[in-house]
This record gives sequence, structure tokens and C-alpha cells, in this order.
Amino acid sequence: MDLPLFFYALTGFAVLMYVILDGFDLGVGLLLPLVGEQAERDRMIAGIVPLWDGNETWLVFGGVLLFAAFPPAYAALLPALYVPLILMLLGLVLRGVAFEFRYKTRMARALWDGVFFLGSLLAAAGQGFALGAYVESLPGGGVARLSPFILICAAGLCAGYALLGATWLVMKNEGELQERARAWARACVYLLALGLVAVTLATPLARADLAARWFSLPHVLYLAPLPLLAVLLLTRLLSILPRAEREPFGLAIAVFVLGFAGLVASHFPYLGLGLSLQQAAASPKSLEFLIVGVVLLLPIILGYTAYAYRVFRGKTPAAQGY
Repeated sequence: MDLPLFFYALTGFAVLMYVILDGFDLGVGLLLPLVGEQAERDRMIAGIVPLWDGNETWLVFGGVLLFAAFPPAYAALLPALYVPLILMLLGLVLRGVAFEFRYKTRMARALWDGVFFLGSLLAAAGQGFALGAYVESLPGGGVARLSPFILICAAGLCAGYALLGATWLVMKNEGELQERARAWARACVYLLALGLVAVTLATPLARADLAARWFSLPHVLYLAPLPLLAVLLLTRLLSILPRAEREPFGLAIAVFVLGFAGLVASHFPYLGLGLSLQQAAASPKSLEFLIVGVVLLLPIILGYTAYAYRVFRGKTPAAQGY
């Protein structure tokens, strides 16, 4: 078995799971200010309360895999991404605090809803800043600096998370809130499409080597279908949004999977700062030992995730949530 490749795929899987699962509850937080009625905001949050902390398990799992399996890459990437990662962690802390305190008060619940929105925005934007910095700055070396490309990535990721959140609300609710969520999802599709176009056009300008990979033969033959498929999926999402409930959320997930596939195809087999898988991987003995932990923990995380989503499947109860 090619252990560096195995752990590269496993780390990517963990990151993708986090982006999808925590992405929709971050998106719900981003949409929260669009609702004025406290009862409706309570329903929005009630739909993610049983799941949000379990979703973040994948972030911890992916970070541990990167640290243990690719220590040189971890040591190089983390200092360069201190600022966006601190923003993300600060946002996640604010969200956790807001979750607890908003249920302990009635008079100040609107205040804690605002804190929840701020935490969601900081977490989503921090991840977008980190993504843009990784694509633009890190492979060439140096500490990430704010640039128009990084801002575009952050805005695009926020729009994508908002789309996941809106389609989740469509799937989990009925009545007026569901119709509002359909309208939000429709707007988010256009915002995400605009972000994808902007990132696609800006990436060749930010990185000449990525432009060569995407627009040269034979790479263009198997990379070009990715953005084309994303356009088709977003078009399909718009067409079924007025009547469907579950499929829009699945299509939004599929768009994220395609985006992640494009990111991997752009950089493989490098992890950033010019480090290849073999250069960044830990020793074979360390990777063999790490497999023991993966065999023990991964089934537990997968089982807990599947069980939680099965228990809390269906519509969110309208009265008081779960």
C-alpha cells in the first residue's frame, strides 16, 4: 500500500466531510439575520442543534491526520495561515457560546442570535481566506497576505455555505420558512455561480503554473468537465427548487464535491510550499502506527455521524425543535 497516498486521500475525505457537514450549519447562521421573527430563528437553529458539534469532529480528525501523517506540511502551512485560522477558531468559539446562552435567556436572545451570526461569518470567512491563501500564496512560499483573489475566495465560500444552509432549511422545514429558504437558495445559486466564475478567471492570473495545468493538453481534457458539471448541477438546482425538498441539498453537496475535486486536481501531488506527498510524509513506521488509530477512530466517527443524522431525520418540529 502507498501509505502517503492513503493518508492524503483520508485527510482530504475528512476535510470534505467537514466542509459539507459544518458548511450547512454555518450557512444557517449566515442566513439568520434575514428572519425577523424570533420563533422562526428558533426553528432555524433547532434544526442544527443536535448535529453541529458532531460535524466539527471532522475538522479535528482532519487536523490530526495532517499533523501526524504530514508533519513537514503541517509545520509549513500552519504559521502561514495563522490569521485566517485564528479567525475561524474565534468564530467557532462564538458559535458554541451563542448556542448555549441563547437558550438561557429570553430578553437577550436576539443579542445571542447576532453573536451566532457573527461567529458563523468569521468561521466561514476565515476558511475562505485560508483557501485563497493556499491557492495563491502558499505554494510559492511566504506568509499569506490579503489580496483581491483571497477576498473572492472568501466571498464565494460564504455564498456556497449559505446555499448549503438554505437547501438544508428547505429540506427540514415546511410552510413560510421553507418558502423563504427557497428564495434564499435561489439568490445563493446566483451568488455562488458568480463566485465560481470569478475564481475560475482569477486563478490563472494568481498562479501561472495552475493556468498551465488547467489549460494545456492533456490536462484540459479531464479538468474542463468539472466546471461544466458544476454549471449543469446549479442549473438543475434552480429548475427543481420550486417543488423539490431533498434533491436541492444533494445537488449543493455535489457542487462542493466538484469544487474540492478541482482543488485536488490543481495541486496533486503537492501539499503546498512545494512539498510533495513523499517529501511531506512521516516515516513509514509512523504511518503504520497511525493506521491503528484510524482503524479504531474512523468507524466510531462514521457510526456516530450516521446515527445522529438517522435519529434527527425528517422535518424539524415546529413548536420547540427537537
